[in-house]
Parts: sequence; structure tokens; C-alpha cells
Amino acid sequence: MRRHLPGLHESTSSRDPEVPDGFFLARVERATYRGYKDKPFLALQLSVIEPRQFVSCRFSARLYCTAKALWKLNWFLRDFGYDADLLGRDQIDDKALMGLQGIVKVSHSNFNGRSYLNLDGFAPATSWQDFQLEKAG
Repeated sequence: MRRHLPGLHESTSSRDPEVPDGFFLARVERATYRGYKDKPFLALQLSVIEPRQFVSCRFSARLYCTAKALWKLNWFLRDFGYDADLLGRDQIDDKALMGLQGIVKVSHSNFNGRSYLNLDGFAPATSWQDFQLEKAG
């Protein structure tokens, strides 16, 4: 069966990312642990709270749970206000992650023709106003 899709021939294989590189105040919408043998990771879906022009944007990212990458996961959990008791017991609760807010630095990289979204840094949500003032000055 054939289907007519107007504009198909004009589209390109690469499109501009919905969320550009930069800093965003974001909320965790969903978090799921994927325990793959070689590279376990925490799959995150984040929604943008600030800046206002990106409020409707959501993006997905991974935080790896390998021994070498645990420092970054710990940084994310601390700055997003994850339960200190659970963190102290080395436990991840998917439901406890939902709704957490913080600042995230996003960048994009290309590898083998694919675009990847990177989470490069984190800060507590309470720092957003200070961050905006510093950026404006």
C-alpha cells in the first residue's frame, strides 16, 4: 500500500534539535533504570521550566550507572534534590525522582551521523535566579 506524505521529499535526515545547547531549569517527568549488562543507565525525560521560550520542550537523556560514571549520577541526584537517605543507602527510586527540579547544561554532539544530547552539568533549582543575573551581567 502506498501513502502520500506531502513534504517528504523536502525533509532532511538531520533536523534542528528542539532544545538548543545551553542552560535550562528542568523537571524530571520520567525516570527508568535500564540494567543492561555492559552499560546500565538511568533514562530520563525532562521538561523545560525556564527560559520561557522553551517551556513546551521535553528532552530525553541518559545518565550511565557504570563505576566510572557514578560521579555524574551522584552530582545530578544531589543537585536535583534527591532524597539524601536513599542516596546514602545507594538506592535509586524511580518514583522519588519524578518532579525533582534543577538546572541542567545541555549540549549536542554528532557521532557516526547521529546526534546525541549530552548532560554536561547540574546545579540546584534555587540557583536559577542567581544564574540568570550572572548571565545578564
